[in-house]
Amino acid sequence: MMPNMDPRTMKSMLAKMGITTEEMNALKVVIEGPDKNLVIENPQVTKISAQGAVSFQVTGEVREESKKVSLEITDSDIKMVMEKTGVNDENRARLALEAANGDIAEAILSLGGGIQ
Repeated sequence: MMPNMDPRTMKSMLAKMGITTEEMNALKVVIEGPDKNLVIENPQVTKISAQGAVSFQVTGEVREESKKVSLEITDSDIKMVMEKTGVNDENRARLALEAANGDIAEAILSLGGGIQ
């Protein structure tokens, strides 16, 4: 905003240019990224509409959250690791797959097996 300008005057000037603003009532704003989220607590959110485009201005207390990637390990993955390595313990095969982020070949190699 411009210094020393009354907020009503500013809003009136913006309206004459076809720009409208609206304060939004928000409790939290989350911006999701591929490996982390930005979380904005106690946000002040302003919706700005101009020439058919809508944008948002957000201010508040920002923190980052890392995303936990859910890893799906199937029974067939476990069986394949067990078959290729000769390991008879499903839990050991699962742990190897988890450590390898689901990469079957890496899990097999980590257990000392080789692809036959």
